[in-house]
Amino acid sequence: MSAIEKAIRSSNLGLNPTNDGKVVRIPLPALTEERRKELSKLVHKYAEEGRNGVRQVRRDANERLKKLLKDHKISEDDERRGLEDVQRITDQHVAMIDDLQKKKDGELLGK
Repeated sequence: MSAIEKAIRSSNLGLNPTNDGKVVRIPLPALTEERRKELSKLVHKYAEEGRNGVRQVRRDANERLKKLLKDHKISEDDERRGLEDVQRITDQHVAMIDDLQKKKDGELLGK
């Protein structure tokens, strides 16, 4: 139980769990305007981390395609198509993250 409490405290969500030996209780603070703004900032942070993760995957995929071309395992046309496909998929996923961020901001801030 102490590991659960410690993980919740270290999650940076502003929660302070307690336990009675059998149950972990997490009192949830009221969503004040200030708290909503804090959560919105957290959403923006996680969204940016997600976008960076997607971009890193794109970099890795592009490097692999370039290595395949260098090793003469694919043609230049295949490399170009692969790079375009990777970029298209990257754009789709970044747009999904942006949409989710906007939706969550709307829920939190009432926009």
